[in-house]
Amino acid sequence: MNVPLVIDAIVRQVTVLVAQLATSGGVRAPLAHIANQVFVELANELAEQGISRKVSADMFGMALRAYLRKVRRLNESSTERGLTLWNVVLEYLSVQPRTRDEVIERFHRDDEAQLRAVLRDLVDSGLVFANGPGGAGLYRAADEAELQRLRQISNAEGLLELVWVLIYREGPIAADLLARRMRMNPSELESLTHELVAQGRIAVAERDGGVWYSAGSFNVPIGAQTGWEAAVLDHFQAAVQTIVQRLRAGARSTSVGDTVGGSTYAFDVWPGHPLRDEVYASLKRFRELHSELRERVELYNRSCQRPAEYEQVTVYAGQHVLSRDADTAKGGEQP
Repeated sequence: MNVPLVIDAIVRQVTVLVAQLATSGGVRAPLAHIANQVFVELANELAEQGISRKVSADMFGMALRAYLRKVRRLNESSTERGLTLWNVVLEYLSVQPRTRDEVIERFHRDDEAQLRAVLRDLVDSGLVFANGPGGAGLYRAADEAELQRLRQISNAEGLLELVWVLIYREGPIAADLLARRMRMNPSELESLTHELVAQGRIAVAERDGGVWYSAGSFNVPIGAQTGWEAAVLDHFQAAVQTIVQRLRAGARSTSVGDTVGGSTYAFDVWPGHPLRDEVYASLKRFRELHSELRERVELYNRSCQRPAEYEQVTVYAGQHVLSRDADTAKGGEQP
């Protein structure tokens, strides 16, 4: 079996996605915890699948005792997030303007080349302004009011949609579990869920002495300015769930009548190609067809009582266009 090769290729694709998310919108998200988070999530998922701790330790190439110790340590500290050099330099410059030499002296224990790169990136991102030549030039951060506003916008944008999509995909979900998923305290989460309830996006109920949330639908309109983060998560989760269900059903099953599975189609076209317009039109038709069908399903569902057990059918379609070079088999940036 070529499973290790497939895993390596998938990990590479995931790292491309993580890198893009970590730098989107000019933000530089901390990544120091990623390796530990991957280890914890893999260990927990292996346990969920019934794999013994001894076998899991062997799969990681670790002795059982070391494996258990690492799992315990990382699970206890999985909610901690450290600050990156990028963050602390920005905070340092937000107090008052500093020369480059002062910044280097303040962070003398850090690699100077890395520090210079961070300064350059902060200036390029527009969060820090540089005046004057060389080490005597001043670096000034946007004032505190501007930074605070930027943080508020960054933290608030798309947060409602993220809560909504988690409730839709994992609900009914208990409030305490949802808070852990969102890495938020209950009071912060409560204000968001209250707003979602008021908007009619989710429903709340009491069960087993606790609060539970559920959602009958999730939709980020095409062209929406906020909520893209939730849409990305929803797309990715749909693709992963499709592949996982196919693997569980038997990867060699290719019956046309199956309700689980996916197909990928690539069309090589170019300006003047007789079928180019038809290929592009098919992408639009697919979205229009399923958008209209979803509206009719949701309209009917709102008029009746949803049964205790029901089927959630997910259809996922992703599309992109790469510019290719026939001579080099490259062109465009393909992961």
